[in-house]
Amino acid sequence: MAGSKKRVVITGMGVVSPLGGSLGEFWRGLVEGKSAASAIESFDTASYRAKNGCEVKDFDFARLAGCPVPPNMGRASQMAVAAAGLALADAALPLEEVDRTRVGVSLGTTCGEIQVLERVADNEVGHQAGCEIDPCWWLSVYPACSIPASVAHWFGLCGPNVMIPNACAAGNYSIAYACDLIKLGRADIMLAGGADPISRVAFTGFARLGSLAPERCQPFDKNRRGIMIGEGAGVLVLEELRHARARGARIYAEIGGCGVTGDGYHMTAPRGDGEGIARAMELALREAGLAPRDVDYINAHGTGTVVNDKVETLAIKKTFGRWAQDLAISSTKSMIGHTLGAASAIEAAACTLAIVNRELPPTINYETPDPFCDLDYVPNVSRRRDIDVALNNAVAFAGANSCVVIERVQ
Repeated sequence: MAGSKKRVVITGMGVVSPLGGSLGEFWRGLVEGKSAASAIESFDTASYRAKNGCEVKDFDFARLAGCPVPPNMGRASQMAVAAAGLALADAALPLEEVDRTRVGVSLGTTCGEIQVLERVADNEVGHQAGCEIDPCWWLSVYPACSIPASVAHWFGLCGPNVMIPNACAAGNYSIAYACDLIKLGRADIMLAGGADPISRVAFTGFARLGSLAPERCQPFDKNRRGIMIGEGAGVLVLEELRHARARGARIYAEIGGCGVTGDGYHMTAPRGDGEGIARAMELALREAGLAPRDVDYINAHGTGTVVNDKVETLAIKKTFGRWAQDLAISSTKSMIGHTLGAASAIEAAACTLAIVNRELPPTINYETPDPFCDLDYVPNVSRRRDIDVALNNAVAFAGANSCVVIERVQ
């Protein structure tokens, strides 16, 4: 990585996804092209045209943590704590031997503990006798800041603690912020990522926008019909390179650069020319000291909506020019759905595993090429390939664009 005295590396990863509760299950599901889409079980979808989502159906916090769920921990916090625990174990990081005032948490979300608010609303509307909810309880559990706070409390981490509720780009933003803290010398280690539970509120909102795919997600396909709502959490252990080497840590990859931009255009639609997304990729590459021809793979935002996939393709062409045709691009949302604020954190883990395992996850459900989306989207079947540089793209409502460069450590 050029132009920086401090380098940030990934030494651990934890993923709670609709494909399984371990990093191995997650990666196997991706390379096998497994779809996690099925009928939603956590709330009644009878009044909706779309019925499917990607839920984490086997999630058991008590089993993972070895104790009952604390009363002040909602589902988003449970998944975040579980993913953080998996990441710390993967990093073989002995917390009792490090300065915990130098270990922080930076997480992103879209809906936060929205299930808590839904429960309160149901209670108020239903007026169920004997089911009154203590306002002190839900006011302490519902705010989004409770998610990184739960992680910090659970592991006794006293470094910087921040929640970035930047919608579907929140995971990448949280990774970028964590990298900045390490480079500025304000932390040695950061747990960075995102978490979001499946939500009736989000499902309803996307349904009203006409953005929900009825049965499956088909990114970049001509007949794509929308997103598939998912849930999960992804946490990376980010560490200053010298700190990681001093403790003999295994190093997966390096965060080469990050780019964040805003469209300043519309609250839900991206700019039609892809300028904001392109600029985020360009900034990330510039920070990494890389040229477009150095990139091997892009994990696309790839939501499966008509507009988003077309605009992201335009942005890639704008950034890479003639090199765009040589890129491998895939959308793992075709398999695990759109996990909202957790998406780009989970996808950062996918990029890292692609580099480590030299294999590209596919875009499944790809059947009919779209003349407006005419790049290599690794259709349906994973592909062996040496990958030295991967880009992780994520965009959000209100035009929040982000890109993280993940590189093989040289």
